[in-house]
Amino acid sequence: MGLDYKSAGVNKEAGYQQVQLIKDMMKATYTDQVMTETGGFSGMVELGAPDMKAPVLVSGTDGVGTKLMVAQEVGIHDTVGIDLVAMCVNDIICQGAKPLFFLDYIATGKLVPEKMASIVQGVADGCKQAGAALIGGETAEMPGMYGEDDYDLAGFAVGLVDKEKIISGKDIKAGDIAIALPSSGVHSNGFSLVRAILEKNKIDFNDQYRDTNKTVGEVLLTPTKIYAKDVLALVNAMTVKGLAHITGGGLFENVPRTLPEGLGLTVNRDQIPTLDIFDYLQDLGQVAEDEMFGTFNMGIGMVIFLDPADVDAALQVLAANDSGAFKLGQVTTQADGVSFV
Repeated sequence: MGLDYKSAGVNKEAGYQQVQLIKDMMKATYTDQVMTETGGFSGMVELGAPDMKAPVLVSGTDGVGTKLMVAQEVGIHDTVGIDLVAMCVNDIICQGAKPLFFLDYIATGKLVPEKMASIVQGVADGCKQAGAALIGGETAEMPGMYGEDDYDLAGFAVGLVDKEKIISGKDIKAGDIAIALPSSGVHSNGFSLVRAILEKNKIDFNDQYRDTNKTVGEVLLTPTKIYAKDVLALVNAMTVKGLAHITGGGLFENVPRTLPEGLGLTVNRDQIPTLDIFDYLQDLGQVAEDEMFGTFNMGIGMVIFLDPADVDAALQVLAANDSGAFKLGQVTTQADGVSFV
């Protein structure tokens, strides 16, 4: 008998089954601007922006990193899709853009429709949180490139902002105040260090986490928080001078990306809420404080820069969304990057 695609490791029928499983998930994210049906060669979104003088498209792409290894080990696949959306959307909102649509890419060694549908369900959930439409994607079965149980994710988000309202950070000055939105956990950065810490201490992802009814893996898989609704509510209420999404590199690397040259941020260390997962990892790994803040978000997912006169009003807007926002520090000419007091 001659060879066929299935005998080479690619099951086209499984792909067709996956498409049927995810159609309703995708449609549940559609906005009035979506002009396409699931299963086409491309996705279409009408660019209607009558309230904008000069609409600008803002795009971002990212993945979930080695956090996927945790999901694959413990068999929980419906949260990493949220992470995927968050990593892309939280970047584009830093320019004040409203998310419009999202596309995903999944590569796997063996296409299991139910597993892939679980991942896409997470993507759809994340899109709903962000207010974006999931208009398309691709699932590639790649035997030989990936193990049967392995998969990787990549995402792509597009948003829209009026050119005159783009947030760039250029108007931040000494004396401005930074407020922060808390993270939900480790989010999707630093997992190579997480895995090294656990491996050194012979801790399995399926082991119990402290005195809880959760496993270590379940705690680590807490989805990345999506800040779109909080940030856009604030942008619509007042002038936001700058935004920094705290991802890999923590405060030390991400805050300077927003600040104009010559300015730094002095942070009140005691204001930062303590998340137990970071204490847990730091104690197990005997990781230095600077290394923790230079690798993880340490409880801060987004930093927002404001004129001092707007801070109280901003905290009220964010409190209405139960965001947990708090004052983080002050912009100064005396600091190089981020420093603690």
